[in-house]
Amino acid sequence: MTDTSYVPPKVWTWDKESGGQFASINRPIAGPTHDKELPVGKHPFQLYSLATPNGVKVTVMFEELLAAGHGGAEYDAWLIKIDGNQFGSGFVGVNPNSKIPALVDRSGPTPVRVFESGAILVHLAEKFGAFLPTSGQARAECLSWLFWQMGSAPFLGGGFGHFYAYAPTKIEYAINRYAMEVKRQLDVLDRRLADNEYLGGAEYTIADMATWPWYGALAKGLVYGAGEFLSVQDYKNVQRWTDQIAKRPAVKRGRMVNRISGDPASQLHERHDASDFETKTQDKVAPAT
Repeated sequence: MTDTSYVPPKVWTWDKESGGQFASINRPIAGPTHDKELPVGKHPFQLYSLATPNGVKVTVMFEELLAAGHGGAEYDAWLIKIDGNQFGSGFVGVNPNSKIPALVDRSGPTPVRVFESGAILVHLAEKFGAFLPTSGQARAECLSWLFWQMGSAPFLGGGFGHFYAYAPTKIEYAINRYAMEVKRQLDVLDRRLADNEYLGGAEYTIADMATWPWYGALAKGLVYGAGEFLSVQDYKNVQRWTDQIAKRPAVKRGRMVNRISGDPASQLHERHDASDFETKTQDKVAPAT
């Protein structure tokens, strides 16, 4: 059925009431809405984030670097809730796009800001010489799959996820359009993983770290409640890859950082020391009095 009731106006104007679940924080302009400085901890890297799929990419990378013995990768992870805090002046100064995650690398003489999750992964991989092949076909494959994820995920999140789970009305055309694209993407992954242990080939890389939080969660029906709708169980190679990565201890830790929903034992709102995983998850934090 085609909905013909809407005719676009000659000039679009912002209707605050028509944006669905996130209407109160979405706006058509950039820049800060209020003054708020960002906290700075003791470690070389200051991460400002939330445990969305894009945020999990980076916390997994940090935990993998530390697990691999790169002590210089110690980091402070500060929670940025997507409730207007992303429009504070300090955060906008680090990421003018007002999206998490955002990183300040203070390991050198001059602080360096890095925003966009893929850029942060590449920055850290090159800095520590880890999880990114240095040359040849292996490097090309890794970067190709990394950028595939960066380009594909908006169709999954902003496209399918929005219209399936968050839009104020269910629009058949939009849901069908994005469901078809998401299933095509799952098939792309499934075919790649049929002949390769990881996306880049034989080695685990930042391409897997970038893709797993989105498509691994989708494969297990953990995002948008859409597992059955998309028949995710049919993508056997994606399922194998998802399970394999989920078993990694660094991945388990990375998923906990800046998490504010789910099991309290899996939530570590801020991370400032490796011991925080044992002592400061939400089930161990005394309730406010």
